[in-house]
Amino acid sequence: MQFRHLAAAILMVSSLRAERIEISWPTPAQTSPSWRPDIDTLQSTASGEPETGGFGCVRSNGYRFHEGIDIKATKRDSRGEAADEIFAAMDGVVRHINTLAGESNYGRYIVLEHPDASPQVYTLYAHLSRIAPGLAQGGHVKRGQVIATMGRTSGGQAIPRDRAHLHFEIGLFLSRDFQSWFLWKKFGGANSHGQWNGMNLMGIDPIDFFHSWQSGKVDTFAQYLAGMQTAVKLRVATTRTPDFLQRYPTLQTRENPAGLLGGWEIRVNETGLPFSWTPLEMREVAGMRPNEAIIVDANEDILRHHHCKTLVDNRHGRKQIGKDLRTVLELTLGLR
Repeated sequence: MQFRHLAAAILMVSSLRAERIEISWPTPAQTSPSWRPDIDTLQSTASGEPETGGFGCVRSNGYRFHEGIDIKATKRDSRGEAADEIFAAMDGVVRHINTLAGESNYGRYIVLEHPDASPQVYTLYAHLSRIAPGLAQGGHVKRGQVIATMGRTSGGQAIPRDRAHLHFEIGLFLSRDFQSWFLWKKFGGANSHGQWNGMNLMGIDPIDFFHSWQSGKVDTFAQYLAGMQTAVKLRVATTRTPDFLQRYPTLQTRENPAGLLGGWEIRVNETGLPFSWTPLEMREVAGMRPNEAIIVDANEDILRHHHCKTLVDNRHGRKQIGKDLRTVLELTLGLR
């Protein structure tokens, strides 16, 4: 048992020390290697406050979540429309292209997946006015390749010309089986975007990651995720190893037990992103019902400052799993 855990630990350390990734800013805002994106990079909402273009609980006085960042335009054409070229942030594969602006609040958008990254994150580029000719699903792109032109397309509220921007995300997708969850929830209407529907995507803060990478604090996404603060630690009794971990194995802290898998200890950050998964033996979930999920610990300071996500409900003096965290468990573990 000790040897297996040691081997798993060595494997995890090795993955965390993987080769430094190559990543570029997705717009031509600056070209200097020493340039650091900051709040001046962001396009505000109608409030005029630059923070509202950032990541996290930045909208509606902190009560509405923003999954990515909105990068402002630096060039305009003769009609005053944004003219910035949009570049692939890393080498990757085109997984999804939505050309019909009215079919998503993202408007026209592109999703790339990056197999050379560890874990192989996605990047998303939204509100585009134009998709680069020849770009096709399944095709490969190189870092810095032009993939689109900035715009203001959106299936929801119209984006004014002076606030045209690129909505940019870096993150993980939760489930290959998103469609069955979508049908189970009975939202009504069709899912036009498969597993690349925004409800199946969970981002990290791109500016914070760029700062950490540029300063040399991290070389990889695995290192960045491993350094996240735990907002909630929970325990789930299940014999299932989710496809989420099969796709993102660097998030697993040790190998599965020799006997039957009993469940998982999962740590999530302030947005509910499950960044750490520790497999449990059957004895460690003794007394729990199959598929039961319980909160082991919650960081009240973190939760208090990120109240746009409901990760924990305090009912009758007990901490229970909140609706946003429940959705993550439904998608990653198939809990119903």
